[in-house]
Amino acid sequence: MTTLIEPEEHQALRKAVAAFAKSHHDPATVWRDAAKLGYIGVNLPEAYGGGGGGITELSLVLEELGTAGNPLLMMIVSPAICGTVIARFGTEAQKREWLPALADGSRLMAFGITEPDAGSNSHRITTTARRDGADWLLTGRKVFVSGVDIADATLIVGRTEDARTGRLKPCLFIVPRDAPGFTRRRIDMELHSEEKQFELVLDDVRLPAEALVGDEDAGLLQLFAGLNPERIMTAAFAIGMGRHALARAVDYARERTVWKVPIGAHQAVAHPLAQAHIELELARLMMQKAAHLYDAGDDVGAGEAANMAKYAAGEACVKAVDQAVHTLGGNGLTREFGLARLITAARVARIAPVSREMILNYVSHQTLGLPKSY
Repeated sequence: MTTLIEPEEHQALRKAVAAFAKSHHDPATVWRDAAKLGYIGVNLPEAYGGGGGGITELSLVLEELGTAGNPLLMMIVSPAICGTVIARFGTEAQKREWLPALADGSRLMAFGITEPDAGSNSHRITTTARRDGADWLLTGRKVFVSGVDIADATLIVGRTEDARTGRLKPCLFIVPRDAPGFTRRRIDMELHSEEKQFELVLDDVRLPAEALVGDEDAGLLQLFAGLNPERIMTAAFAIGMGRHALARAVDYARERTVWKVPIGAHQAVAHPLAQAHIELELARLMMQKAAHLYDAGDDVGAGEAANMAKYAAGEACVKAVDQAVHTLGGNGLTREFGLARLITAARVARIAPVSREMILNYVSHQTLGLPKSY
């Protein structure tokens, strides 16, 4: 990697995170110690205890943690989505309350947007917020919300009625975990992950006026300000996972000897691993482009690149994991080598936070100008 692509300070950060991650194994310890070193809040403003960097630096950190086998899913949610939205659009009081704690890892915030009946159609979100005097009342359901049990609050996407048009528009609310009427149910997942998934029910959850994040009339802009970092960070998560699997396979292919030569000497083994490496590197370049555009304030350009990066990384990750398991044969399915669990985990980057088909729709409509089919 040349300085043309990544400056020296980023290369130094990458090496430091990689060295740190190799010496840690327990996720809770990784989060705590990474926060102490400033890695968790590297993207948040210095004035509020962060590192003063951007999504470029945060995605780099997550990628290297994943490469070492220590991915932290909540980095996508707490500092990247919630921290970014609050830093850009929150009130001064919200920034003072949340950003230092999100930066040092002492508090976590989850993010709730997906609903049982809305799927990929965010216009069908039915969680509504209505005024009751100076307060807000939130009612609705969310599903597949990560880490609610360990989060101090959840940033909920609801909809309010536009007084001028009568149409519903998106708005963001900070809902404390102990708010009356705010309940959760754990979803039983086949996927093994430290971060659990939950269904949320909001039954007339009463919130003060200051729970609203940003401008009530700019909710869509604020929402996408969080979703672009989410896609970039999901790409970093996938690339790190793919690099981790590929490294295990390459080590095995160098050492495993059959018919007097290492199996990596055979092109049928070597070439698919080389292809996996190429595709991960290409995905990383698009991720870096997306992160740089976002940090430069180009939300439109970042939107296109972030979707492309997420798509490319998801595909590259699945291919790398599949080829890694195939390279190890039966050993690839054993607990000892730790690759089998990635078969399921790798598919997450294809499905969440947006499916690859919806990304293809986005590129078809937004980039190529083709008509919509829906």
